[in-house]
Amino acid sequence: MKQKLTLLVLLFTLLVSACSPAQPTETITLKVAILPILDVLPMVVAQQEGLFTKNGVNVEFIPVGSAPERDQLISAGQADGMVNELASVMFLNQDQIQVQAVRFARTATADQALFRILAAKDSGIQTAADLKGVPVGVSQATVIEYLTERLLQAEGLSADEIQTVAIPKIPDRLALLGSGELKAAMLPEPFSTLAAQQGATVVLDDTLRPEYSFSLITFRKAVIDQHPQAVRAFLAAIEEAVALINADPQKYSGLMVDQKMVPAPLAESFKVPTYPLKGVPTQAQFDDTLAWVKEKGYLNKDFAYTDCVNGSLLP
Repeated sequence: MKQKLTLLVLLFTLLVSACSPAQPTETITLKVAILPILDVLPMVVAQQEGLFTKNGVNVEFIPVGSAPERDQLISAGQADGMVNELASVMFLNQDQIQVQAVRFARTATADQALFRILAAKDSGIQTAADLKGVPVGVSQATVIEYLTERLLQAEGLSADEIQTVAIPKIPDRLALLGSGELKAAMLPEPFSTLAAQQGATVVLDDTLRPEYSFSLITFRKAVIDQHPQAVRAFLAAIEEAVALINADPQKYSGLMVDQKMVPAPLAESFKVPTYPLKGVPTQAQFDDTLAWVKEKGYLNKDFAYTDCVNGSLLP
């Protein structure tokens, strides 16, 4: 009798458990380090429009003032994701595979530049040929230095004719170019537009070779491995945000200004750019960047494409 009673209690417990609603899955919070740059506008739009919540993920932004600060947070595990570039992914992975790029953030196109090489107002520099032996201000070991060299090489300059000078901070580069102390500089948008507005001459831009110019959304590999659904949800929200921006860009011009993604003098005139749909760098783009960082002596290591790029989480 006692055994039958125990069995009945067990069956009743199982029946109640089966009929009870499933406990909701815990919503993951992803911490994303963001610089005040145009590349993060889709993230900010996704947050403002409730798209992260809609897709089942919480996102917390951690504002940072520089790329080194961003990278330190990632390495310390205090941030989960960021916008960076392929060379940066490789540098972070040099000792162990810490991060993977999961989506393009921005890309140059044949009619939309991300970066421009500009010459100072009274420098007399008009063409790429005029830049032979002229130091071009760049941030060293970044996409800016990489792109400067690739664009000038594409215009026929040899390695010994291409000179660069390290000026890491964009405001410093802009100021030195404006004063004429620096004859040429590579600047990202919207600062290249501001420099041109102030009298600098656009010599080259990446619309000529857009395959070299892009930024990335990157997450720590530990986060990708442990919470792939959260990263997928994040990217699904980004895809929706990009669609909203591209359909009605000026709707978000105020947000772009409020987030200090454009300098004050351009607040009224600078247009919201077009953002790329889902995608990741190709094997060829990866191989060229790896060849460059090794050629420059910044790294002495080979990576597999899949060490650094993971397109499997795209919606």
